[in-house]
Amino acid sequence: MSVMDQLSKHRLLPVIVIDDAEQALPLADALVAGGLPVAEVTLRTPAAAESIKRMAARGGLILGAGTVLNVDLCKQAMDCGASYIVTPGLNPKVVDYCVAHHIPITPGVSTCTEIEMALDRGVSTVKFFPAESIGGSKALRAICAPYGHVRFVPTGGITQETLAGYLSIKQVIAVGGSWMVAKDLLNSGRWDEVTRLTRAAVESVKSQKI
Repeated sequence: MSVMDQLSKHRLLPVIVIDDAEQALPLADALVAGGLPVAEVTLRTPAAAESIKRMAARGGLILGAGTVLNVDLCKQAMDCGASYIVTPGLNPKVVDYCVAHHIPITPGVSTCTEIEMALDRGVSTVKFFPAESIGGSKALRAICAPYGHVRFVPTGGITQETLAGYLSIKQVIAVGGSWMVAKDLLNSGRWDEVTRLTRAAVESVKSQKI
């Protein structure tokens, strides 16, 4: 099963900003305990690469690297054990590198032009970002109309309350969110709360009749 098919199975993607690599393993354990063996660690902090390395070594996770801004970061993330790459925008050099090296990637898009740039490069699963700021699920539903063969992972400002609107869109394979892995929870070591919020989100996904 491909990485994207595995994401589609779970339909939910925790987007993580981690300040301390010591948080990586208890966080991974908390997500798995909540029924969600999926994580995207964003390369926004000095601890991110080491966190990916530790979580990858643990195993049992579909592990992505986010905020990949250039090819060097892409190489670093893959060397650390990431399974796929996520970018905030459509960087042609990063997309071309991933395609050439058979690395799964969901490049960020917010317009039809960017979607077509991705399609030209053979990429048909994209990240709709920043989702809530550019019209939310209503905007994404409209964008989906002419692109029936494109799959989307909306991310950016999505909450437990707005989750259902995205999940109701057939072409959405997974929704990225950070409410279950908020930085204050990680920095205070509230792993039981991470598990509780994750389990609640998983139950929300299961309740969707799709």
